[in-house]
Amino acid sequence: MNAPESAKYVYVQEPAAMQSLIRDIDRAERVALDTEADSLHNYFEKVCLIQLSLEGEHYLVDPLSGLDLSGFPEALADKPLILHGGDYDLRMLRASLGFKPRGEVFDTMIAAQLLGIEEIGLAALIERCFDVIIAKEGQKSDWSHRPLSEKQLLYAINDTRFLEPLAAHLGRELSERGRIDWHTESCRAMVESAGRDRIRDPEQAWRIKGSGRLTRRQLAYLRELWRWRDQHARRANMPSFKIFGNQQILDLIEWLDSHPAVPLPQGPKLPRNIRDTLLRTLEEVIARVAGMDPAQWPELKRFERRETPPADVTERINALRGECASIAKELDITAATLAPRAALEAIARDRLRTVDEIVQSGRLLRWQAELVQGAVEKCLHSTRC
Repeated sequence: MNAPESAKYVYVQEPAAMQSLIRDIDRAERVALDTEADSLHNYFEKVCLIQLSLEGEHYLVDPLSGLDLSGFPEALADKPLILHGGDYDLRMLRASLGFKPRGEVFDTMIAAQLLGIEEIGLAALIERCFDVIIAKEGQKSDWSHRPLSEKQLLYAINDTRFLEPLAAHLGRELSERGRIDWHTESCRAMVESAGRDRIRDPEQAWRIKGSGRLTRRQLAYLRELWRWRDQHARRANMPSFKIFGNQQILDLIEWLDSHPAVPLPQGPKLPRNIRDTLLRTLEEVIARVAGMDPAQWPELKRFERRETPPADVTERINALRGECASIAKELDITAATLAPRAALEAIARDRLRTVDEIVQSGRLLRWQAELVQGAVEKCLHSTRC
């Protein structure tokens, strides 16, 4: 294994450098793109660095430098792009710069999934394809802090400097296995998804993983504790998990429910940051929920009740999942890549039949629907499964 040689780069924080980059983008055939954001360190996340590699040159654009970026998104929009796990990057660039790609996007993570590669992280793929090991220690850096260290900048460049040869390598494998069309459709779906607004339902946002097993009274604690945490995280511009973790909330709820008359100081150990204002307001929230009328408790949602489907539906679901797992195994991809479990359950419940019905329902992409349609016919519309 080899460590990569240090890469030269242009740090773009002046108007002249930006204009030069825009000219280079105009001349380039395709652009490798990545971003660094600060969601691990701030409540209000933002793009803190934009990495680009094109025609053998590497650039780091600093959006926190006060640089005018107005011409940059438009120059980039029509270019074929290469990303790795690009959904988050495209969402962040859309939120921060109003950017939405109009050209083709090649996502190397999606390519790896469609080839059945087990380790799909960028570092693992670079090692697999080029026998080069790149450092990972910059992943949790605070990218909003300035100045950035040379170590951070070199780490950032490694996220794009290998993307073009990696895309070429994986593209050849996809072509050899007849899966280019799968990849093209999957990338287009990813771009479309990243371009849609995610509406945050305030009555659903607080229903964290694990809430499905809670009673209505426990859900009342969860809702108010989540809102308490969110309010303080916003004020401090700090990620919510740094105030109070989800599992810590669930553990506290379990204790509160089983010790209704015991003061909080006698309860489970709280994080060291829960003191002064945080502790006082936490105690106020707990007291408010303890005295809440049951009519004010949240209702159990259907998905929380986890209603057991009728026996015949369960049988169809299990048969379809088993048949699709066999198809995925033959294709040497994961069952989830072929068809996510939730999609198969919905198809079985609704007894969809044709490729067009499956696609129009929004359950699967066309290439997926075409591959599973035989299993759907066999397991849902005949007695052969």
